[in-house]
Amino acid sequence: MRLTARVQAGLKEAARRPDRGDISTTTVIIWVAAVTGAVLIAGTIAIVIAKYNSKLSGL
Repeated sequence: MRLTARVQAGLKEAARRPDRGDISTTTVIIWVAAVTGAVLIAGTIAIVIAKYNSKLSGL
């Protein structure tokens, strides 16, 4: 019962104030894309360094 009352109170509050400062979907998509890109770049650099490590050690 308490959970139901709490959910109903939350829904009423959301209806009263639709913009509660929640993070937008666009922001989440941008962050996920940025993190994914950074991981891919770091992974590529790690693979290239691992592949050519013996050749680079003589420099």
